[in-house]
Amino acid sequence: MTVMRHSAGLHLWVDATAGIAGDMLLGALIDAGAALDTVESAVSAVVPGEVALRTRTVHRAGLRALKIDVESRTEDHPHRSWARIRSMLDAAELPGAVRISALAAFARLADAEGRVHGVATDDVHFHEVGSWDSIADIVGVCAALAGLGVTRVTASPVAVGSGRIGSAHGDLPVPPPAVLELGRGWQVLAGGEGELATPTGMALIRALADECGPIAPMEITAVGVGAGGRDVPGRANVVRVVLGIPFAEVPTTDGLWVLETNIDDLDPRVWPTVLAALLEAGAADAWLVPIVMKKGRPAHTLCVLARDAERAALRDTVFALTSTIGVREYPVSRVALDRGWQTVALRGGEVRIKVAVRAGRIVHATPEFDDAAALARARDLPVRQVLDESIAAAEAAMLRPGQPWSGEPRDRDGAAT
Repeated sequence: MTVMRHSAGLHLWVDATAGIAGDMLLGALIDAGAALDTVESAVSAVVPGEVALRTRTVHRAGLRALKIDVESRTEDHPHRSWARIRSMLDAAELPGAVRISALAAFARLADAEGRVHGVATDDVHFHEVGSWDSIADIVGVCAALAGLGVTRVTASPVAVGSGRIGSAHGDLPVPPPAVLELGRGWQVLAGGEGELATPTGMALIRALADECGPIAPMEITAVGVGAGGRDVPGRANVVRVVLGIPFAEVPTTDGLWVLETNIDDLDPRVWPTVLAALLEAGAADAWLVPIVMKKGRPAHTLCVLARDAERAALRDTVFALTSTIGVREYPVSRVALDRGWQTVALRGGEVRIKVAVRAGRIVHATPEFDDAAALARARDLPVRQVLDESIAAAEAAMLRPGQPWSGEPRDRDGAAT
């Protein structure tokens, strides 16, 4: 089998060809499956008691989308400086990845605003982008990405708009100066009238996405659509996100062979030794199927799953160890998850846990039966009790479905593959 290494994790592509804003991106991520309560907890850790998040389904140019509204809980919100926001993020109880991403986005904003107004970055005082709703958008987006398990973000060219718009600094051209500064090195297009890209949205793209281009090759697992505040006829005012497993992370299909033979005259006590010998000789798997042959004779079909390189040797093993006089062979395809091993310590010994992984996350975590049986004999306990202890130890070690897996793929004996 070709062993998969899930180094890239889940990939998120952002479609910003209709524009980008922080609340639109946040709505799209929640629509794609990010937990609203996780996002709210992260936002509350930075600005406790200041905002509430509300979601509703809307339509934009005929497309269904999720609109997220950031509602104020206080009457007065300060215009905070970059230094103040940085200290708030540093002091908040946030997961490390959320804090780092949020700091990166605000640092991008501060640098752009500093360039626009000709002041040092640390002296920048935010206005629109430093208000409570933009803090909620940036922290919320970063928390949503972490909750979804996204490890890489790419995005399309960004529609920035055209015309003029009012701001705290007066009448400004579109795209706003800060958006243009943030767009340095990124592909942009006008895309329509009005402000289509906000500084907050552009800062998130530049801080989180590492490549500008079309959707990456992936197996799509979720799609989310976030709505902007305006419903523009003929142009859906939405941001789309596509979440998926990169092709390099999709389990590969192996070309294998099945060797089969029907046997009705072998001492049944021999079968365990035959199966063990085939596995030791390199079979990917070996098993028996009870059947009834001619004249009502009970019998077994011996099945051997083999790689092409071992097929001839395994065929010889079948002829040597059984009474068959013929073997059928046919090609099959197998799709297998990546797997690894992790050892858990129990009283009196250790048990290996077999971990099946997809897209960097655990699908199954199962104690190795032979290890549990050996430990049960050593402790003079029922095997089921040691299996239960092993499962509990695996849970305590966070070896449970849905958890991230960073271990190296290993073979049955624990060696790196």
